[in-house]
Amino acid sequence: MFATELKTKSITDLTHIDELPSVTVAIPVFNEEKHIRRVVEGFLATGYPNLAEILIADGRSTDKTREIIAELSEKDSRVKLVDNPEKYQSYGLNHMIDVAEGDIFLRADGHCHYKEDYIEKCVSVMLKTGARNVGGAQRYMAKNRVQAGIALAVKSVLGNGGAKYMNENYLGYADTVFLGCFRTKDLREIGGFNTENVTNQDSELNLRLIEKYGETVFVSPEIKSWYYPRDSFIKLFKQYFRYGRGRFLTRILHPDSSPIRGMIPFLSLMLLTVLVLTDIIVSTKLYSFEIIAGLALIVFLESFRIVLSKKSCFNEEIWNEKGRKPGVVSNLVNTLISLILMQFGHFFGFLYQLVKSGLSREKNW
Repeated sequence: MFATELKTKSITDLTHIDELPSVTVAIPVFNEEKHIRRVVEGFLATGYPNLAEILIADGRSTDKTREIIAELSEKDSRVKLVDNPEKYQSYGLNHMIDVAEGDIFLRADGHCHYKEDYIEKCVSVMLKTGARNVGGAQRYMAKNRVQAGIALAVKSVLGNGGAKYMNENYLGYADTVFLGCFRTKDLREIGGFNTENVTNQDSELNLRLIEKYGETVFVSPEIKSWYYPRDSFIKLFKQYFRYGRGRFLTRILHPDSSPIRGMIPFLSLMLLTVLVLTDIIVSTKLYSFEIIAGLALIVFLESFRIVLSKKSCFNEEIWNEKGRKPGVVSNLVNTLISLILMQFGHFFGFLYQLVKSGLSREKNW
C-alpha cells in the first residue's frame, strides 16, 4: 500500500504493517567482499517492519562477493542476487528496478556505512513530504591521509560547488541527493537510469523527475550515511575525470535544468588558459601569472580554513581508523592537493567528452 493520503503521515502514525509501504533495498556492487556482508546484515537488522527484499546487482565480481551473497541468501531469502553482466551501476540499477517487489526502491552503496534507522528515516521523510526522491547529505569517512584530505576538501565550496546535498545541515528541496529513495512505480514510468551516462546517472535521473513533477527531490539531515572516498590521488583524479565526462553528457541531455556548478571547473580553467596564452602572445601585459598566483593563494587559504574549522568534525565523525590521526599539516597538504585534482580532473573529463562528442556527434559515453 502506498496511497497518496499517507504522504502527510509519519511512520509512527501507521500502526499496521500493511499500512507501511514495502521497501526494496537495491545495491549495485562489484568486488565488494570486504564490505557487502556488513552492509546487508545492517539492513536486515533494520527496525522497519516491511522490508520486502535486498537486491544485489553484481557486475560479475572476481572476488568472493557472490559467495558471500549466496551465503546470506541461504540464511534469509529476502537477500537476492541479480546478475549485472554490463557491470556499470546504471545497468545494475535498471535490472533491479525490473524485478523489484517493494513499493519503495531504496538505492544503497556496497561500502557505505548507514545509521541503524536509515530505512525508517527515508520512508518517514518520503511520507511526510510526498517527495518522489529523498535522501541525506553525502557524509564522508576516512581511513588514510588521502581520504582525510578528500573528506575535508568536499566541505569547501571549492570542492562541492555549493551543492545542497553536500551540506549536512540542509533541509529542503534540491536538484539531487546522495543515493536516493524512490517510488518504484515512478522509476519504471520514467524509464529507470540512463545507461548512456554511466557516472552521473543519479543527477540525470533526478533532473528528469524534477522536469516531470516539479520540486520533488528532498534532502533531510535525518537521513544519515557515510561514504569512503577514493584512497589515492590517482583514483581521485580518475573519479573526477569521469565526473567531468558525466556532467557534460547530463548538460547535453538537460541544457535548461542542469545546475551551473557542473560547468564551473571547465569554464574557470578554460578562461585561465585563454588568459595565459593571450598574455604570452600579445604585447600588453595581462598579469595572468599574478592572477594564477592569487588564485593559488586563495585555494591555500581556503584549505587552511577548512582544516581548522572542521577539526572537531574530523575527530568525531570523519576519521574512522584506530591509528594515529593525521595532524594539521598533513590534512592541509592533502586537502590542498585534493581540491586541485578535483578541478583539473573535472576539467579534463569535461573537455575530453566535449571533443569526443564533437567528433563523433554522439551523446553517449
